[in-house]
Amino acid sequence: MKAVAAGVPSLAPFFDERSGLGEDAQDVKAQPVRGSLQQGDTPGLYGGSKQPTVCDVDKLKAFLTDPRNDQKAQAWARALGITTGEIPEYLDRLTPVLLRHDTLVKNHDYKKGKAVPYDSLLQAGIAILVDQQGQPAAKCSCGNPLRPFTGDTNRISVKFEDGNKEWKGYDRSSVVAVRPAARPLEKIALVDVDDPDRGINRPVGTGGAKDDTFDTRKTEAVPSLAGKTFGEARQVLADKGLATGYDTGSMPTDGARVTATDPPAGTELRFGQYVMLSVAEGSSPGGGSTTSPPPSTPGTSAPGTSAPGSSGSTSKSPSTGPSTSAPSGPSTSMSPSAPVTSSPPAVTSSPPPTTTSAPPPSPPPPETTSAPPVTTSAPPPVTTVAPPPESTGAPPPVSESAPTEPTASVAT
Repeated sequence: MKAVAAGVPSLAPFFDERSGLGEDAQDVKAQPVRGSLQQGDTPGLYGGSKQPTVCDVDKLKAFLTDPRNDQKAQAWARALGITTGEIPEYLDRLTPVLLRHDTLVKNHDYKKGKAVPYDSLLQAGIAILVDQQGQPAAKCSCGNPLRPFTGDTNRISVKFEDGNKEWKGYDRSSVVAVRPAARPLEKIALVDVDDPDRGINRPVGTGGAKDDTFDTRKTEAVPSLAGKTFGEARQVLADKGLATGYDTGSMPTDGARVTATDPPAGTELRFGQYVMLSVAEGSSPGGGSTTSPPPSTPGTSAPGTSAPGSSGSTSKSPSTGPSTSAPSGPSTSMSPSAPVTSSPPAVTSSPPPTTTSAPPPSPPPPETTSAPPVTTSAPPPVTTVAPPPESTGAPPPVSESAPTEPTASVAT
């Protein structure tokens, strides 16, 4: 994982960093994140500036359509999964922004006529072009194509080399990787990197000439999201200008059910602030509930156990989960093992010695053999000791009652 600092030229760029394609912003402080994976429409994910443009898309288009750069154009298009003929239209749909977070991407150098991919961490303040779903597509200053980072965001090792010294404020736990928004965007809501109280609505495919501004200090109330899916809740928050946060190691699935929010519903937040969502991953049938149904026999317990470990699920489970599981566990684990195995030997050994004697006191010794610890080694000893004392067999009813006595002791 190579670090790429703002303003530091690439060693093998597609185009000369001094050609005027774009310019990074300096001294942009990376903002903390509440979840290392964020979608491209997350409010406040990207920044802007009063500067008319941070990326000259027309100049990049001219370079890539110049016949003298045909080999570079082919490598550039191949890295982005398009053809050279689609380059002009593709560029027209891109939007220049500034990074507000240290961002993980798959970068590309240009070496020996090919685009060479490598994972990199772009510093906050770097100017990039994003596509219609908010994903990084190209680095403005050199034209290098960018693709999504596909590794584990929690397991990265960043190398600061080639002039890219570790920048002030770098925090490994506060990097972000971008996933595409659920739907194409019409505009991207940015935050002015020089004035955080100023927001910028930038229409997709424009460079700043059609920007509208808004006040990021205007607040919105956190909506009630309990019961919605994670995907639904995230979209509701984005529409209100609020960011979605989570504290799990990986992003929850879209189908995970929201159980609570922090701060709670009704709290007033300004643009781009995070709302932390608590979710139950097993909220859908067949999800997390697969681990709890075995102890609880009733099929109606599935809804209550579908959200293990979450505050939302515990309100349902106490009535069905604990009450059914407590008695069932001990009884099922004891009855099949000890008593059942010990009783057959006693029955088989009792018929032969029925003629020996008939003292009533003999039943107690066989009962002791039914104790759980002795049952494992009981079969051999029972057959040898039983003949003298097993006088209970004199009357046939006594031999028949032997099986019932162990079962009664097991019940207690």
